[in-house]
Formats: sequence, C-alpha cells, structure tokens
Amino acid sequence: MADSAIATFGLTKFYGRNRGIEDLSIDVERGEIFGFLGPNGAGKSTTIRALMGLQRPTRGRANILGYDTWSESVEVHRRVGYLPGELALFDRMTGRQHVDWFARARGVDVSKDLAVLMERLEVVLDRPVGQLSKGNRQKLGIVLAVMHRPDLLVLDEPSSGLDPLMQQTFHELLREVAAEGRTVFLSSHELDEVQRVADRVAIVKEGHLVLTDSVDHLRATAPQTIELDFRAPVDPRRFESIEGVQQVRAEGTRIALELTGAIGPLLRLVAELDPVDLVARKADLDELFLQYYRSEEPVHAP
Repeated sequence: MADSAIATFGLTKFYGRNRGIEDLSIDVERGEIFGFLGPNGAGKSTTIRALMGLQRPTRGRANILGYDTWSESVEVHRRVGYLPGELALFDRMTGRQHVDWFARARGVDVSKDLAVLMERLEVVLDRPVGQLSKGNRQKLGIVLAVMHRPDLLVLDEPSSGLDPLMQQTFHELLREVAAEGRTVFLSSHELDEVQRVADRVAIVKEGHLVLTDSVDHLRATAPQTIELDFRAPVDPRRFESIEGVQQVRAEGTRIALELTGAIGPLLRLVAELDPVDLVARKADLDELFLQYYRSEEPVHAP
C-alpha cells in the first residue's frame, strides 16, 4: 500500500467506553474519487480527524501519501487540502484576507489559478465572513482547501449549503482533480452526491466498515424492482421459490418484487400467468445503500 493515497490498518478510536471507529482498514488509490458514506454518528468525522492527525488512534494506524498521519502529520498537512464538516473561519476577516493568510501560511503562490477558481465558485471576497450566508462561507472553505493544488483532498460534507447549480460546478471541479492524477476523499451522508462523482465507495455503520466496492459494480449488481399487474389476484407464494426473488408483496391484482440475477426463470412463470402489464427498473444506489444503513445485523463485504 506504499503507493496508496490513503491506507488505514485496523484504525480504532474509542472515547472512554464509547466507540468512534473500530478496526477500520481501507485503501484509497491515487487518482480516484473515493466516497466515504454513512449515517450521522457512523464514525465518518472520527475517521477524518484521525487521518488528519488531529486525534491519536486508540490502536491501529493510518498513512497518507506514504506518511504516518500521527508521527508525520506536518508532512501530511503540507500535501493535503482539508475541508472540515464544521468550517471555522474568522468572522471579521474578508474572504480575500483569508486567502492571503492561508497562502502565506502554506508558503505557496496561488495567484495563477485563483482568479479562475474564484469566478467558477462565485466566491464573495470583499465582505467580512461573518456577514456571509452558509453557502458563501462553504464556497470559501472549498477554495481554501483546493487553491494550493494538493495531492489529496479530504472533504467532510463539502456540499452543505450549496445550491444545485453550484453543486454541479463543484462536482466538475472534483472530476478535474481526479483527471490530473490527484485524489479526493469525499465523506458524506448525501448518497446522491457520492454516486454521481465517486469511483469507489465505502460504507461505515456504527464505527465498522460494512462495504467497499466500485460504483459501477454496485450499479450492475443492484436488485431490480419488478411490478406485475394481472386480471385477477395471484398467489404471491408462486414467486418465492424462484432463485433471486425476494421482498414479494401483493396488493389486489398487483405483485411487486425484487430480483437479483437472471430474469429468465421469473419471465417463464410470468408468461404462464398472462399478466396485463410488467414494469422493471434497476434499484437506485440510494435504495441499495439504505439497505445497509437499516440492516440490524452486521454486514461485511470485501
């Protein structure tokens, strides 16, 4: 994992008896957009604080760009652009003063790309930050994270407060970062945002990793929802023996079910029953992720 952008090894953080994360092992490749998903309280922010060297792990370790996130945190901070979930800025300073201050602190010249970046994100520069809306503060935070062209962006709920058009612009920016071979670690509970831009996703629940997979594979293996209308009521138990069929529901003359795998066996039964109508659709990734969120039993996948 020496060439990974992020690699964690049994990363664990407890707060007294309360678990933040436990035995978290992930590998984020360079040049990808990696979505880190989970409901509120799942351990996303705890993971990010450990990655940024802001909290010492209870056990385990993490590397960013080959550097240990705790013992070599200064080197990590030089190479990472970080947007925290709760962005803290100086209310009396303007956006321009923030940019100048952060550029001097990093010792970088950001003048080459800054004007274009400011225009794309429509950042308000010359008003005190304390007078700005949440969306305008968030756009300034994005600028501060990306303006020095870091090798890795670590973004915690970055679209919070952005309107739909600005979200689209932001997503385009993330794709450009990845196209240049740089990496994005995107933590969010907004499933729609992550599935639009991410190459791979990890889902955490109650501090544990429950799934890591590519978005393309998740789409390909997501169950289909099939709705059937008949002229008269049909016994739903006839569908339950078909391989891959689950969640069979009957309401009057309508049967609804979910199917994973080959559709042929189901179609042969349906043809015998002479349906009036059939509608099939792939499950949205939101629905797939919510199955992991709502499951009461632990789910572990490669």
